[in-house]
Amino acid sequence: MNSIRESLLVLKNKVETKGLKKEIFEWLLADNENGLTALLALTGFSNESLKRLITLIRVVDNRPLAKLSLKEKWYQSEDLQNIKEWSDAAIARRLRDNEHFRAGMVNLFFEGATLPFLADTIPLFELKKLSISKLQFDIPSMIDTLVRYKEKGSYSGQKENNPETVVADLLESLGVPHETGDLSELVTNAPDTKRTMDFIIPNKENPRIIAESSFLVTTSSGQGDKSKTEISIRQLIKRHYPRVKFIGFIDGIGWYVRKEDLKRMVAAYEDVFTFHRDELARFENLVRAEFGKNA
Repeated sequence: MNSIRESLLVLKNKVETKGLKKEIFEWLLADNENGLTALLALTGFSNESLKRLITLIRVVDNRPLAKLSLKEKWYQSEDLQNIKEWSDAAIARRLRDNEHFRAGMVNLFFEGATLPFLADTIPLFELKKLSISKLQFDIPSMIDTLVRYKEKGSYSGQKENNPETVVADLLESLGVPHETGDLSELVTNAPDTKRTMDFIIPNKENPRIIAESSFLVTTSSGQGDKSKTEISIRQLIKRHYPRVKFIGFIDGIGWYVRKEDLKRMVAAYEDVFTFHRDELARFENLVRAEFGKNA
């Protein structure tokens, strides 16, 4: 921690004496063992978020993002169906040895928030951390970073910031009720293995569609457990509610880099949707087909 603090003090001095220049941050990432950690601490952008962002750059074909990150100068083609996320060591090695990758990462911290693609892809709470004002050691921006560190968990947990709200709003616009909670048959017959359902449509007494939602930006070993749990839940639902459609909303780059767990999750549902507008329209069609004039 002392080393990171000293690195930030040296960086602050360079910015104050030489001005805000990309070369200073490229130097930080190339020559300082804790350079990346210091940069992430300054901006509040997490290491997990950076890894997801790098993976995103590798897998998407977006010209402005590729140009800003200098992708063509450091990226080598990969099998995108079996892509693996780069480890911390692999990222550190590229930052040290590849000047184009290093410059591309600095560009993202300077200008990433200006890209419409990232504005549509990264939550605004995270996007605002890719702000040039944070790199100037601007006091209001540093206070903003502290606040975002403190409030990240509670912000993510707020209802209006959850993808599930999109589904709830869509159902409300269609006039189709829904509930959240336990299914009575599972409480009675499988109390130890049942789980709370995200969407029971239209109600617990007469469920016709059960939808589960999983939007993940980060990754964890718990994703494997979650996928196995969903498979067992499907078996319970089919046993006790044979006419119910069991579907899932699965999205987020946290799933993209855990392909085996993703395959198991997809296999647990009769149908799978993402939160893309086209997929939401497909879900809307499913609801209309099930409830007819009521939707």
